[in-house]
Amino acid sequence: MAALEVGNAIAVAGIAIGAGLAVLTGFGAGIGQGVGAGKAVEAVGRNPEAADKIQQLMIVGLAMAETTGIYGLLVSIMLIFILGGNLV
Repeated sequence: MAALEVGNAIAVAGIAIGAGLAVLTGFGAGIGQGVGAGKAVEAVGRNPEAADKIQQLMIVGLAMAETTGIYGLLVSIMLIFILGGNLV
């Protein structure tokens, strides 16, 4: 019986570590969005007439960069509530 409890504790610890690592994708999303927004500001500074087109492209790019952060959050939630709920 004690071996089963130790196995469950190791599995829960692995799930917690995996969920923590999955949430770290938010750092990549934040860096990507910051770089994208900075480059868009530079582009508008160089060519103010194209500000509308640059803004549209920037919004699409930021949305695509944000999907990595959302995906990481989704994976961590799934790890905690679906896999972790079966072990606890």
